[in-house]
Amino acid sequence: RRSINMSNDQIVSFDDEPLILVNSQDEIVGHEEKLASHLGQGMLHRAFSIFIFNSKGELLIQQRSEQKPLWPMFWANTCCSHPRRGEETPDAADRRLREELALKSNLEYVYKFEYHAQYLDLGSEHELCWVFVGRCDDAADLNPNEVNELRYVAPEVLDQEMEAEPEKFSPWFKMEWKKLRTDHWAQIEKLS
Repeated sequence: RRSINMSNDQIVSFDDEPLILVNSQDEIVGHEEKLASHLGQGMLHRAFSIFIFNSKGELLIQQRSEQKPLWPMFWANTCCSHPRRGEETPDAADRRLREELALKSNLEYVYKFEYHAQYLDLGSEHELCWVFVGRCDDAADLNPNEVNELRYVAPEVLDQEMEAEPEKFSPWFKMEWKKLRTDHWAQIEKLS
C-alpha cells in the first residue's frame, strides 16, 4: 500500500464547493455551489472524466459509492469530478485521481463534449466534460466516501457488458466509452 498525505477515507467532495459554470464553448460564465448546480435540470458546468488503463490494456472502473446522490452504485469510468473555482482542469484531474484512488498518472487530454442526463427526480448532470486517459499499474487505494468497488476489465469484455446490461453503467461512461472506442482508440494504444 502506497503512503500518501491523507487517509483513504478523507471527505473530498462538498455540496458547497464552487463549480465553474460555462457556456457551450467552455467559456466561464460564473460559479455555483455543487449541490445547486445539479438540482433539477442542472446548470452547465465544467467537469472531467479519467480513464486509467494498466499495461495489459485493461480499464480500471469504479462502482460509485452508495452515498452519491446521483447514480449511486452505478459502474463508471476510473474517476470523474469537477474543477473548482480558480482550478485548471488538468490540475483538478490529477487532484481527484489522488483523492479517490491514491493514483498518479501522466494524463493525456483526448476530447471534450457537452451532455445532459437526468437521474430520477433527484437532479441531473449537465456538463461540459473533458476526457483524459492514462496508464498506471500502481495499486489503487479507494476512498469509500466516493467509491464502493474497483475492478479492471478488458475492453472487449466491457463492450459486451455494456451491450448486455447498459442500465448498470452511468450515462456519461457509456457515451465516453463509445467515443473512445470509435474515434480515439489509437491514442489509448500508444499510452506509455
